Amino acid sequence: MPITPSIWSPLRQPAFRGLWLCGGVFFIGNGMQSMAAAWLMVELTGSSFLAALVQTAVFLPMFLLALPAGVLADTSDRRRLISSALLAQVAACALLALLVLGGWGGPASVLFLVFVCGCCTAVLTPAWNSSVVDPVPRDEWPQAITAVSIAYNMARAIGPTLAGLLFVRLGAGWVFAVTVFTTLVMWESIRRWPPRAHPPSRLPAERLWSGTLSGLRFAWHSRMILAQLVRAMAFGAAGSALWALLPVIAQRQLGAGAQGFGLLMGCMGTGAVAAGLVIGRMRVRFGLDAVVGASCVAFSTVMLLTAWVRVPLLVYGAMAVGGAAWMAAMSTFNTATQSSAPPWVRSRAVALHIVAALGAFAIGSAFWGAVSDIAGLTAALVAAGLLMAAGLLLARPFPLRVGADHEVTQGTPWEELFVAAEPSPEAGPVAVEVAYRIRPGEDHAFLDTIGQMKAPRRRDGATFWRVYKDLGESSRYVERFLVTSWADYLHQRARATVADHTLEAEVRAFLVHGESARMSHYIAER
Repeated sequence: MPITPSIWSPLRQPAFRGLWLCGGVFFIGNGMQSMAAAWLMVELTGSSFLAALVQTAVFLPMFLLALPAGVLADTSDRRRLISSALLAQVAACALLALLVLGGWGGPASVLFLVFVCGCCTAVLTPAWNSSVVDPVPRDEWPQAITAVSIAYNMARAIGPTLAGLLFVRLGAGWVFAVTVFTTLVMWESIRRWPPRAHPPSRLPAERLWSGTLSGLRFAWHSRMILAQLVRAMAFGAAGSALWALLPVIAQRQLGAGAQGFGLLMGCMGTGAVAAGLVIGRMRVRFGLDAVVGASCVAFSTVMLLTAWVRVPLLVYGAMAVGGAAWMAAMSTFNTATQSSAPPWVRSRAVALHIVAALGAFAIGSAFWGAVSDIAGLTAALVAAGLLMAAGLLLARPFPLRVGADHEVTQGTPWEELFVAAEPSPEAGPVAVEVAYRIRPGEDHAFLDTIGQMKAPRRRDGATFWRVYKDLGESSRYVERFLVTSWADYLHQRARATVADHTLEAEVRAFLVHGESARMSHYIAER
């Protein structure tokens, strides 16, 4: 059995330790803000839909902004991006605190400013998540990512509990005031331990739109990433019911106040932290799919139990189990996604994970809140629990695994570019042809092997790919693919991994002895 490094081994790196601690403070502030806003909405309106809408205001910006933010994180100065978003969030938190303390904060203004804070968090999250592991060796990334998840879930335990105590004694305004301080702590950590600069490149920088399309194309044609995104989306959509309806569960099922609601969230956070301490060993021993499958069963059971049980002690215990299941599944998805993406697209992979998980969470929160208002709390939780259990059916078509080193390490292109006059970066589309003259009688094996080239070509930038047989020479085949522009083609060449080059070597092994693959480039003129 492989030996798994300690979950705490990344904390030996001072920069990671500092970012981890300050990130934990920031997460606590965000947890306090969410709890206070949700409970304030219950007090102001009494509507379970509006209370659930707070979760939507927190997480919908992730769905809307995370992918563009991921492109910016992959192509621009991450330190400046994170710092600017944090300072904007400080301003929004301060305005929210002043409005509520002054008695001018109504449901609309609270939701709007929580949404603005969510937008700031969405902009900085891909850059922060992809840079926080920079000080850590790659073989310790799973432990570092899990440590960040532990900090996040500790914040889910500590933040709402602190917010509940502060809410009861001083009111929501002072809870929002504390978040100004926690955001400044995060800003100071970025100033002190800035993200590593992107390596210099002679290639033209990707623009926002083309970078977004590149990220989407990569995810669609990478089976590893696509499987993780689909599974995370399904888990987040069903599981959002419990998180979104917690204030209603506290008020109607348990007859508890703000402190009781904070304790429910605290129990979920405590369970998540406990799971984080052992999840690395569980993944090594049982595999990713087994961990996620067990998490689906556990979380589904918790929602079904919560739908019917009114005994506070049992509900609090169930919340701890639910938090552990949530942590086990979501940290597994996150670890697999980050570890399976090459450097050029890692922030976008993080962003797509956020879009899949938290976008589904935000939309699901509003949906389950509406179901609760229409059909009742019990019906909403039962339906969500059954939907979560049905997610087990996704394991076969979308299996989970972590990318190996050779699958994420960028290699060196096979040939130098020999073109008479290199076109401008914007020129295109570009057609590329690679001609192969193969040994007679090996056509089927060659086609099976070269067929595997479609996914990496499309994943790295090609908009079209096909293999043609020469009707005038039966042993000659031409691979042809199209790329939008010359700049995109140069990026595509640079993105090929060591695994891609190994596959190309297998394709070229079919060539007639003494022959080489012949590459030609064409630029559209009309």
